[in-house]
Amino acid sequence: MKIIISLLLLLIVIFLDSCSDPSTSRRILEENGYTDIQITGYKWVGCSNDDDYTTGFQAISPAGALISGTVCSSMFWKNATIRFN
Repeated sequence: MKIIISLLLLLIVIFLDSCSDPSTSRRILEENGYTDIQITGYKWVGCSNDDDYTTGFQAISPAGALISGTVCSSMFWKNATIRFN
């Protein structure tokens, strides 16, 4: 029983990790002037149902403030959107 639960938890972690897109998120944030970007991984909330990827981040804004948020993006139909906490 413990093996089955462990395997299920592993599959959930792998699935959730595949629902974030760190490279696109970093590129979008850099293009918009953010620095010291730290990708925090998959975020449960913050994006719409139309988004395939939800990637959390912390960064320094162009104005110099420490901010956190989510980059929402799609595989095919939509560009990325930066949303703030």
